[in-house]
Amino acid sequence: MRLFLLPISTRRTLIYCEKVQEQLQGSKAPIADRIVNKANETWAQWEREDKGWKKQVTGYGNQIFKRIPFEEWGLKTLPPLTKSNAEKAVQNAGQIKLYFPSAFLEESRIQGILRKTATERQALHQKRMIWSVLAMPITIPVGLLPIIPNFPFFYLAFRAWSHYKGWLRSSSLLGTVLMEIALYGSKYLEFVLDQKLIEPTPSTALDELYAAGLIHPTREKLRGAEVPSEEETTAVAKLVRSQTNDETEEVMLLRRWNGKLLAERFHLPEMEVEIERAVEQVEKGIKAKQELMEEKREIEKAVEKPSQRGKD
Repeated sequence: MRLFLLPISTRRTLIYCEKVQEQLQGSKAPIADRIVNKANETWAQWEREDKGWKKQVTGYGNQIFKRIPFEEWGLKTLPPLTKSNAEKAVQNAGQIKLYFPSAFLEESRIQGILRKTATERQALHQKRMIWSVLAMPITIPVGLLPIIPNFPFFYLAFRAWSHYKGWLRSSSLLGTVLMEIALYGSKYLEFVLDQKLIEPTPSTALDELYAAGLIHPTREKLRGAEVPSEEETTAVAKLVRSQTNDETEEVMLLRRWNGKLLAERFHLPEMEVEIERAVEQVEKGIKAKQELMEEKREIEKAVEKPSQRGKD
């Protein structure tokens, strides 16, 4: 199993787990897999519609799902904490590799980041799952309307199941339903941490991709450029640290177009969607914080002027 700890900015980090499918030949796919496949097919079919309510639903749905925190999506890539998975993890001790860019993320911080990721959202997932279930009966009257399905009910059911069972790693967002566990993915992460089963592994490839992404302005320029040397990577990492002003400011480490390059390097196409979503959310968060600070400064200036005139 390969885990990836990918710093999106100097303060926020995405965890991603490579899913290893173990399908027995001739065996029937689990019911959850069959539901997922059907959901994928339906959603893809609706997205191909030229117009109409089905096309609108997929458009609105994709926008709603973008607002789900990327930390939750990351946890859903982890396997659930079942007895079988726990036993398998113990048996494969030392084989759970955690790859990270050591030039941009100090190894001493890894345990703290993983522990926070594993524990801080468990109560949140439990609470939201319960509220989703409790709100579902309220939407039942919508189902009495002709033709149009009861989307509020389906969405709440989707979110309740999502917090319990997670999302399938897919570029089709509705197709991300029902495959992994967010709540129990975090419990799995907590378990392997407690058992000391994770082996942090610095990745030169990640260091190079991070540095190259910060050096070059576009994906096209990066593709045709030489791989950054160790000295160049170290210099870029040092420059980023200086931009944080002693860690008082948050600085982006990845760009949206970097997701594709990282995914290609590790042959994990699903990783691209996770990185792009995380980068978009963090960028919006930083921008909102900057706008709030700017607004605060404007208010302070407006308050200072009358007081200065009063003194004069």
